[in-house]
Amino acid sequence: MKTRAAVVHQTGKPIVIEELNLADPGPGEVLIKYLYGGLCHSDVHIAHGDLEARLPMVLGHEGAGIIEKVGPGVTNVAEGDHVVCSFIPSCGKCRYCSTGRQSICDMGATILEGYLPGNRFPFTGPLGDYGAMCMLGTFSQYSVIHENSCVKVDDDLPLDKAVLVGCGVPTGWGAAVNTADVSPGDTTVIFGVGGIGINAVQGARYAGAKNVIAVDPLENKREKALELGATHAFATAAEAMAAVTELTRGQMADASILTVGLMEKEVVSSGFDIVGKDGTVVLTGLNKLEEQTIQLSGSLLTLFRKRVVGSLFGDCNPMVDIPKILGLYQSGDIKLDELITKTYTLDQVNEGYDDLLSGKNVRGVLVHEH
Repeated sequence: MKTRAAVVHQTGKPIVIEELNLADPGPGEVLIKYLYGGLCHSDVHIAHGDLEARLPMVLGHEGAGIIEKVGPGVTNVAEGDHVVCSFIPSCGKCRYCSTGRQSICDMGATILEGYLPGNRFPFTGPLGDYGAMCMLGTFSQYSVIHENSCVKVDDDLPLDKAVLVGCGVPTGWGAAVNTADVSPGDTTVIFGVGGIGINAVQGARYAGAKNVIAVDPLENKREKALELGATHAFATAAEAMAAVTELTRGQMADASILTVGLMEKEVVSSGFDIVGKDGTVVLTGLNKLEEQTIQLSGSLLTLFRKRVVGSLFGDCNPMVDIPKILGLYQSGDIKLDELITKTYTLDQVNEGYDDLLSGKNVRGVLVHEH
């Protein structure tokens, strides 16, 4: 069958809308009709070359839609099911899945190569085989994906909101609740209020932090953070440092969560300096793999017993935590509607990412036309 998709051919160049051929689902695979795709910053890393991926690649790793057809042996989902796609698949069998660490499932090793198990590329076009971002390619009207990337959700859930729970919401929420292990009464500082940072704010608030402090140079981001649970918001790390010192009487923060779009050593240093004894610094942001983004005092790390830890997918287990977070949305404990600033069509994908990079949006959502 044919499908229209947003493709990156060359880093640094605009995303191209292209008609591609899509194969039938094979064993363990499903054909999905995407209804919505989230405009997440990680796709920018591919388009700009911050992350080295096999090109050409169909972008999009947050997706929600309806299962159109299932291949042989599929048991997780059935035709007609409404699903949210997990940007990290969960095989349930590898060492990491078997020990409750689904966010680092071995099956996710090929998400930047874009092929399904068996080196299979369902997308083909003028340039041959096309990869799919995170084995999903949600910026296509249709895709063939593995059943291990599908999380069935209730039919009455609004998929235009639920789509965000495939990556950004659990990544931020889990960075606070799981990785930073925020506790009631804590002081938590979030650097960067984008699609991940705003959900770290929500996670810290939900976990009971007394002080939830957001740091972002953009006023609209700071306002959104205050709307969704931050107790304080500042434009600079220096302002946040002064406030934390006063609020904690010099004890400093219990945790800092770094969710900026491009991780740099200055941000890591600020996050390290703002936490006190036994404090945790959580890194979720990315940069080029060879870029050295951590340069800290090992002596202070030891003497103050601080921790610096990476967090992928908020240390969530998608098959459990995606439904859990959607349940919290249904109960009003997590906000999703308020995250979405603007929606875009497939043909407006470049405009959507321009808006993201200029700071206009907290979250943008791509709406597929069928």
